[in-house]
Amino acid sequence: MISSHKPATGSFSWRALLWVLVFFWFFSSVLQIVILYSGYSGTNGLRDSLLYSSLWLVPVFLFPGKTRLVAGIIGLVLWLASVCALAYYVIYGQEFSQSVLFVMFESNANEASEFFSQYFSLKLLAVVLIYTAVALFLWTRLRPVWIPTPWRYGVALAIFYGLILHPLVSDMVFKGKNAESAFNRLSSRMEPAAPWQLLISYTEYRDQLGNLEKLLSKNHALPPLKNMKDSSGDQPRTLVLVIGESTQRDRMSLYGYARKTTPELDALHASDPNLTVFNDVVTSRPYTIEILQQALTFANEQNPDLYLTQPSLMNMMKQAGYKTFWITNQQTMTERNTMLTVFSRQTDKQFYMNQQRTQSAREYDTNVLAPFKQVLADPAPKKFIVVHLLGTHIKYKYRYPDNWGKFDGDTQNVPPGLSSDRLESYNDYDNANLYNDHVLASLINDYKATDPNGFLLYFSDHGEEVYDTPPHNIQGRNESQPTRHMYNVPFILWRSEKWLAAHPRDLSGDVNRKYSSSELIHTWSDLAGLSYEGYDPSRSLVSPQFVPTTRWIGNPYQKGGLHDYDKLPYGKTAAQ
Repeated sequence: MISSHKPATGSFSWRALLWVLVFFWFFSSVLQIVILYSGYSGTNGLRDSLLYSSLWLVPVFLFPGKTRLVAGIIGLVLWLASVCALAYYVIYGQEFSQSVLFVMFESNANEASEFFSQYFSLKLLAVVLIYTAVALFLWTRLRPVWIPTPWRYGVALAIFYGLILHPLVSDMVFKGKNAESAFNRLSSRMEPAAPWQLLISYTEYRDQLGNLEKLLSKNHALPPLKNMKDSSGDQPRTLVLVIGESTQRDRMSLYGYARKTTPELDALHASDPNLTVFNDVVTSRPYTIEILQQALTFANEQNPDLYLTQPSLMNMMKQAGYKTFWITNQQTMTERNTMLTVFSRQTDKQFYMNQQRTQSAREYDTNVLAPFKQVLADPAPKKFIVVHLLGTHIKYKYRYPDNWGKFDGDTQNVPPGLSSDRLESYNDYDNANLYNDHVLASLINDYKATDPNGFLLYFSDHGEEVYDTPPHNIQGRNESQPTRHMYNVPFILWRSEKWLAAHPRDLSGDVNRKYSSSELIHTWSDLAGLSYEGYDPSRSLVSPQFVPTTRWIGNPYQKGGLHDYDKLPYGKTAAQ
């Protein structure tokens, strides 16, 4: 007898669909769940991994009779990609990114061998084996997901359109973005999902490496500074430049803020006369790359492109005979940070301590302390060290460990009328300043402990508005709506006894001078005893020949984009 019933294998099953989804989600979302649960980052990575892992439903829907074969082939690729990212997280506690590839390819085979022998462990092997076993178990649970023939193509097309085509169409047609910008945005959404984290990271790495090599090639072709002289002689010495991030001085108790956000620097300032705090230094631009293109070169607001045609501070110090180092806790290789990597590669030795995929992830600045001590012990007679911190960069709560939340829930000395969300951000920012104080004080103390001949200079790239200016509704930085807190930065100098003995200079009369960090290279040259063709002592904060000038802020590439900082209206925090 021939049955007229439809075969069971041809019926749609929600249970079968769920097992297929769990199988594909597994390879990306396990890691994202761990990251979210650990508090190391937010929910965006998990959301995007779930969405873009669902893309693999398309071939499964199109070929239901070969579900296990199709899923097995795709799953093998996903396993290979995801197990690499998982192993990296187990070892480093970080997501895989193009910065990781940059550091990996910068290492030689010997270093790679040492890495494997150092980090391979039974724990790592156990994690990989368990991960693989779960993947195999999920694969055995797969069954065909039958969708009637006329509909399966429509459903597959809808998934592809929703995940891939719609974001591109929306960005290019409705938001007016160009194709490159639209594809970059889509790539950033797909990146948390396997295997895209490897493929996209590699593509981005190659793109940024090409830009990096072009900029470095131009820098290497620049002629040296003419008629350079070093009045400090040949005595061994170590000079340190510490660059902060997003730290405004108005939220530091060192500068009079009511909350005790800088207790270690406060104590150091009270006990050590060799620490000088400058009270009226501002940045020219409220963005990291743009200000460092000026602060670390001869460029300024009036001549913003000189960083491309004249030597940088790093070039200058190498020319003066210093062995140069760059230690950074900033992201290494991203579209925005390529210029930072160019600056770092102008030094002799680099330490890249942050390979996170996004800035919204926990990566503490104490990362820089161990390499800093290592560099201080380097036998080179003349050393120049740059330490670039992540400082108080948003998202503020990711800048300090949980046990540093001193101001959590505090309602004292805050602007009136803040919502609970804004109060949380306000307090998080003060907690980040508290931890930044600890890091900076640790750097100064570690430097002091070596009995150095030299000085350490710290400044922040720019400030940050965190509901400080009435009506207390602005957070972040915006050149088109400037407030003083976006530009007010700390500027702190510590000089050793040996350096002061050879370079006696009373700076007490200079601490209230109005100055822009865009002219930093002249102040640094003056402190280091360097002169050359193009050095201008009138632009040095510590020179007897200093001449105050207009402190321009704004976008120099925009017509009418420059403004006098000192004409900005005053806004005070409730705590002042």
